[in-house]
Order: sequence, then C-alpha cells, then structure tokens
Amino acid sequence: MFANTRIAPLGWAAAAILGHPASASIDDQAGLHFNGGTFEKPSSLVRPRFRYWLPDSSVSPDVVKADITAAGSIGAGGIELLPFFQYGGRIGNMPPGADWSISNFGTPQFDAVFRAALEAHQEHGMVMDFALGPNQGQGVPVRADDEGLQWDLVPFTAAVPPNRSFHGVVPGWGTGELVSVVSAAVASQKSLSTTASDELQLVNVTWDQYILRHGSLTERISSVDNTTGEVSLTLGAASNSTGYRLFAFYQKLTLERNLVFNATQDKTIFDNGSFVVDHFDGAGARVVARFWEDHILTDPTTKELLTKVGNYAWEDSVEITSNISWSKSLSARFQKVAGYRIEPFLPLLTFKQNNFALQAATPGPFECLLDSPDQGAGHVNDYHNTLADGIKDYLQTLTNWTNGVLKLQLSAQPGYNLPVDMLATIPIVQAPECESLGFGDDIDLYRHFTGPANLAGKRVISNELGAVIMSAYRYLLSELLFSANRGFAAGINQYVIHGQVYSGNYYATTWPGYTPFSYLFSELYSDKQPYWENGLADVLGYMGRTQLVQQSGVPRVDVAVYSKQSTTSPLGVGYKAADLQKNGWTYTYVSPANFDLPQATVNNGVLGPNGPAWKAIVIESTRNLTLSAASKVKEYAGAGLPVIFSGGSPSYYPEKDGGTNVHQVAAGGVAELLSSLGLSPWVKASSNGTWYTTWRESAADGIDYAFVLSDLAPASGEIVVASTKRPYFFDAWTGTRKPVLTHQQDETTTTIPLSMAGNQTLIIAFSDKLESEVPAPSMHITSAPPSVIGADFDKTSGISLRVVASAAPGNVSLSDGTSHAVPAMEAPPAFALTNWTLVAELWEAPPNLSDASAIASKRNTTHELPTLVPWAAIPALVNASGLGYYSVRFSWSPSNASATGAYLSLPGPIPNTAPQLLNAGSLPVPEVLVDLKGIPLPGRVEAGLVGEVRVIPFVVQRLGL
Repeated sequence: MFANTRIAPLGWAAAAILGHPASASIDDQAGLHFNGGTFEKPSSLVRPRFRYWLPDSSVSPDVVKADITAAGSIGAGGIELLPFFQYGGRIGNMPPGADWSISNFGTPQFDAVFRAALEAHQEHGMVMDFALGPNQGQGVPVRADDEGLQWDLVPFTAAVPPNRSFHGVVPGWGTGELVSVVSAAVASQKSLSTTASDELQLVNVTWDQYILRHGSLTERISSVDNTTGEVSLTLGAASNSTGYRLFAFYQKLTLERNLVFNATQDKTIFDNGSFVVDHFDGAGARVVARFWEDHILTDPTTKELLTKVGNYAWEDSVEITSNISWSKSLSARFQKVAGYRIEPFLPLLTFKQNNFALQAATPGPFECLLDSPDQGAGHVNDYHNTLADGIKDYLQTLTNWTNGVLKLQLSAQPGYNLPVDMLATIPIVQAPECESLGFGDDIDLYRHFTGPANLAGKRVISNELGAVIMSAYRYLLSELLFSANRGFAAGINQYVIHGQVYSGNYYATTWPGYTPFSYLFSELYSDKQPYWENGLADVLGYMGRTQLVQQSGVPRVDVAVYSKQSTTSPLGVGYKAADLQKNGWTYTYVSPANFDLPQATVNNGVLGPNGPAWKAIVIESTRNLTLSAASKVKEYAGAGLPVIFSGGSPSYYPEKDGGTNVHQVAAGGVAELLSSLGLSPWVKASSNGTWYTTWRESAADGIDYAFVLSDLAPASGEIVVASTKRPYFFDAWTGTRKPVLTHQQDETTTTIPLSMAGNQTLIIAFSDKLESEVPAPSMHITSAPPSVIGADFDKTSGISLRVVASAAPGNVSLSDGTSHAVPAMEAPPAFALTNWTLVAELWEAPPNLSDASAIASKRNTTHELPTLVPWAAIPALVNASGLGYYSVRFSWSPSNASATGAYLSLPGPIPNTAPQLLNAGSLPVPEVLVDLKGIPLPGRVEAGLVGEVRVIPFVVQRLGL
C-alpha cells in the first residue's frame, strides 16, 4: 500500500448529481446540442464513469446499488457494468461455493442484478454503460454449433518428395472443413527464432520460413478426394527451387470462450460458459442481438430502464486468439473486396495474422514469402482490407441493433490487436474507445485514433483510463491526472476509469475485498481507498468539466498527417520531426481508408471543413501511398488543399501533379512551409517547455475553447489564438469562470502570456456572449512589470494588482493606450515555512480479515518534522497507508503591515492529495501560487500543505477599471 497524503480536515461536501439522467441520443455527431449540464455542474452524461467489476451475478443487488450510489456521491456520471467472472476464468477459476451456471450472463440471477444497477442509476440521475457479454463483451452463452461464433483457419504443410510426386492424405486432414490445398515451389528455406512475451515472461519462438517462387502457387483442392482426403499429384520441374511443398487449410469454429469454467452439468447454454462470436462478419453481431432479445430484454421493465438510463452498449478491445484471423464468409468477402480469389495465396497468411497483443509467442507454425519484389505483401494487404471490411460489417450490424432495439449507442475499442488498419475501423463506432494501457499514454499514438474519429464527426472519443501493471492499491491520483491530461491533449474527451470494485463479501475473498486481476493491474477504487472521500471527488470534478468542454462544439486541428499501415503497429509509426510541435501546430493522422467518408471533402482550402478543418496534409516519404490514395490526394490538391511531401515523394505519386498546391520539403521543414503559405495555427503555443493545445468551436453557444497542457516541467511563454473574442479562464477544478485580464489583441488574434507548472492544464474560453454571466472590465492589461505577479477583478473594485517587493518602479499598460505607474514596493520578502506537525491517520487491516466489506482500522500518530519529507523517510510510516494532516504556524507580525495580502507558493500538484485547506478555507488542488484573499489571517496561521512552501506577501494596487 501507499501513503495517501490528506491535507487538513475535509471541508466540502461532494457535489450530488442533480435531476434526471441526461439520456443519450443515438446521434453521435459533434456540434449538435446535447444535455451536458453547466460548466459548474456538468451532467452525468459527460462526467467520467467507473468500469465496475461485478464478480458474478450471485452478489447482493443491494450492495451493487450502494456502490453505484457511492460513485455518484463523489461525482462519477455512472458505471460501466462489466460481469468479470475472474477475467472470464482466465485469471483465477470459479471460486469454491460459486456456481457460474446459475450466475452466468443472461440468467435470471444476472437479470436481477442488471435491473438493480439500472434502478440505481435512475434513482440518482446517472447513466450506465454495459458490456454486451461476460468479461469483455466478446461473446454470449450460446450453442456450440452456432455458425455465428468465431472461426479459425488452420494451416498445415508437408514437403513433396524429391521426385515431385505426392500420393497420400493431405496434411492436417480431419482438422476441419478443407478450404484450400496449394502447391508451391520453394526457392529457399531456413529456421528462424526470436524472443517474445508470453503472459509476462519472455519465451523463445522458432519457426520455418519458406521463400516461394511467385508464379508457382497453384490450387489443388479439386484433386483431393473429399471423403478420404487423399490426393495424387505429379508436379513439373521448377527452376531455381529446392523442391515443392504442399499447403492445406481448414476452417473450423474455434469454440474459444470468453467465460470458461467447469460445470457440474450440461443441460443449458449457461452450463458451457460463453462463446466468442465472429468479429469479421455481421453474423457474430446477430448472435449477440438474439441472445439479448431472448434472455435479457424479455423483461419490459429492464428494456424501459435501459432506454431511460442506458448510455453505451460496449465491447472491449478484441482479445481473441486463432491461427489465422478468419470468418466462414471471408473467401466470398475477399472476392468482393479484392476482385480475385484468396485461396491460392493462403500460404502467405500463415504468420502473424492473429492477435498481436495476445499471441506474440505464437505467431504461426511457419512463414511464407514470395520471391517477388514485394514478397507477396500486395495479397496480404488485400487480406487485411478484407478483414477490416468484415470488422466494419460486424460493428455496423451491432450498431444498427443497438440503435434500433435499445435506442442507445455503441461504444467499442475497434481494430487494434488485430491485423487490420485501425484507422479504417474507427469511424464505424459511434463512441470509439482507446485505452491508456495499450497506447502507453502516448499523445502521438492517441492522435492516430482521434484523427479518423474527428473526421467522422464523433462527439465522444472514449478512453479506458488507468490500467497500469503492478500498480494495484498503489496508483496515485497524480498518475491518473497525468494519463487523463495526455489524452485530453490529443482530443480524448470521455474517460471510463479502470475500475471500481464490488465492496461487499464474495466467495474466497478476504479484506481488502474483491480484487480483479489478482493485484496485477490498477486500480481498485472503493471507500477502502483513503482518497475515495478525500480528493477523488475533486479529480472527477476536474475531469467532468474538462470533458464537457472537450465535447462541446467541433474540434479543429491544424494539419493532417497521412498514415497507412496495413496493420496498425502497437509501437506506432508517427511523425518523428519536431518542427510541428515546436512551432505550435497541432496535427492528427488520417488513413486513405478514411478518404471514403462523406466528410472527407475539401472546401475553402481545408480538408473535412465541418470537422477538423485540416489546413494541409503532410505525406512523409516513408509512407505507403497507394494508387487510389494518390488519386484522392491529387483531387484534394486540385480543390485547393496544400499537399506537402516531407523528405521526398513516396512511390506512385506523380511529382508536382496538382499544381501550386503540391510542395516538397526536407524532413522537419513542414512548419516553415506552412508559415510561408500564409497559414497559422489555431492556437500557437510558444514557451521554454513543451505545451500541447487543442481548439474547439461551438457555434451553438457562441463559445470557443483553447485547452493547454504544460508537459512534465514548469514553463512560461504565450499562446496566440486565432480569435478576437473576449477571453475567459474556465477553472476546471472549481467550476469558476473569470476574464483573462492580461492579453493583447490585433485584428485577427489574441495573445495571452502564461506561466504553468508541469502537467498543469488551462481552459481558456473565447466568447462575446458571456458578459451577462461573467463580469469583465471595459479594458484589459496589455503588459505589466515582473513585480505584478497576479491580478483580480470585481465590479465594485475593478482590476486589482498583486505587487510584490521590488526596488524598481514600472508601468502597467492598458488596452486603451493608457498606462498606470507601479511604484517600487517595500512589501516584506518571501519566507519559507518550516517545523511542521503531521498527524497521520493510519488505515490498517481490520481484526476480522474474513469481513471483506470492512473499510479499515484507523489510528492516529503524531510526528514533528523540521522539513517536509516523504512518509517512506519517516520510520514509523514506512509502508503505511492513510491520511496526513499537516500543519504549520507562522506569524503575521506588525512588520508585515505594509503588505495587504499574501500568496502561498506551492511546489506544484502534490501526489495523491485531497483538497488543501487553510484555516477552513479551501485552496484549489493544482495551483502553484494561491491567493489567500478571503482566507482569515489571524496573528497565527495554520496551513495544511505538503511540500516546500513559501509565503509571498504582496501589496494590492487597484486600477479602478
């Protein structure tokens, strides 16, 4: 466990979610009106939700309802109900005493818990996401012979004798339905090996590689006796070869289960767990739909509640295994997509055509390449395009049913882990979802995901947030915020937090309670965590307000970067030059598969005018530019879109075709060219650090939003925004809004100076319609001397400056051209706070470990600290968990009479802290310079803070504007 630092007694009540659920529409488009609530109090629809680990359906419905109520009380918008069953039986077996036949997904026992969860959401004005099946939602209980289940293609090979005659049974006969038999001349062969990860350990992987003569692949299935599997072949001489091999391929149902357990009987579909469905054909979606209609929606109350408080029907990333990704319909689909038969080229699909994430150690029994220049990649790419077409068929069928029958939307994690271009599948999903674990908190990887979603006009881009390996009961709120902020910076705008646990008792479970993944992944959110009622609500409030802003209006992005991968690499292949980021240009990625979207048009020189409105498209020389993509890019250039080739032209593109809108630059020269074309970023950030920005325009309410993230380290600089509307700071931590008092404007832009801490974010709204809601001065500050370290405004006093000690006078310039003198000040110098008292409230195991529902045993210890040190450096608190109440006293003596106020200078956001309090006045968690205005200052001040803290006295100078 870890030390959860709590600063002073909790001084506020968590905001309750008010009113009725903000029910979702089946329209997924950005820019349309939706019930997001207000910035101060966002609706449940836009607040973060918890993935909720339901152990199985035997648990108490009342405890489930209480857990949902508790989540709502700290600001969650709802839960994503996931019937976990020990990860479908993959991590831990069915515990003694449980009967998963009775508590299986879709049984009467499950239906009762499902209905109770819906009722809890209705009672508290929340919305609920739900998995479409047990575990990750990738299948349902069904008969094992249903042809809508997952299919596999199993390959076999055998050498043809040196006399080039093969008489006997084809290899693998009896494995399944024979799809193809192919003979091929082998130019060369060798054995290869590598190391790969297999369930958290490295293993050695070996395989045989065959280089096949490209004109020698010949289908032989017509020669096979379909009763005995025997074949007689005599093959002709083949030059430049070492001989022939025979390849055979069989399709069969995998019977892979997303819920597996040993049942004591086999009487119903629920006794067999749950089978994975076909994800490369709409038939798989129809299996899921039939199950729901036959076993869950039969209760009219459940169906009515789903319509009222349901949000997303959901499926996780596809974690299924096979030899070769396949569907029974794939041969026919390939003929339709590619225009020729796949069967003769099946030997090219035997290696790394399954699940990248789960099967790195089992990529295939052998590998075949052609001796042609592309080694057969063209045929493999056609196969990948066919798989993507099948995935889209599956997702679209599921979407149609979800919209039509449930009146809800579909959310899913599409494409990645599988041998397809992820970017091609994203636009099909109404609320496409990625994850912090698989994407590694990498902003550039996220940009691959958000680009196609933005082009397709999706209002919500979801993220499974906070799964970190080996961090159970150790994951800090600061780490959660770090991950969230990096997603926000890339355009992610809805989080499902991984995850809330069932808080009651369960089979074979002791304190601290039910723990999914056997402590492997973070996090286990419940009231057993000290920060549950001591800080987590602040984080959820911050996230909810930021999500509201990032879902409002339409996102605008400066540049599209062309990205075509036949299969999306888990490591990512992104824009490596630093020029765009360094010069304040935002960018996301687009695949040529996305060019077929109706939104992928050029108007007024921008691509996707009703969405990201990309001002140019960048194509790097290393990219795969297909003939069809080259034709489309030429069309875009002709319509006025700047097309920039970076580092040279990829093959297939006719140089300079498209006129003056086609440009070539050296790698790293894109930003300079964009500027030379007279283009400028939506939000140009310049600082001595790294700042990431986003820009959204909301025509519905007349407010545009800039979001700024300061990455890792403190930095100062400015942003230049392409707007002349009045700017306002929107504080996502408190919900307050106030005018930006210091900025400059010209005919087209607004320049705002900023100083930010590492991982700090700012939301700056631009609007000419907020004056009645947010008072603002008639003029603003355009420049101020360094001694002015803050300013405030109210309608009574006007603008008030915070001026610290300075030996030199200065001037404050105003937007009307006038200036005000700032004299040299004799405010007392800043001073550090030392000699702290820490009262540690220790949370420890309860006496009865068998009661998993117990929170903790609590006791206090007191520690005197000359300087602030981590708990790990205090012998009595090593490995302790709980809350820390820090206090320090300092004198506000008569010698400070020249000062009329003070700031507390903090070291930045403090890991895992709750709201910070000073003399019962609340201080914003993330601020690094806190104005003590409104906080009582008696002769002795007690501050509940952690870190190196200084007091900075200042003098208030009122400008009276």
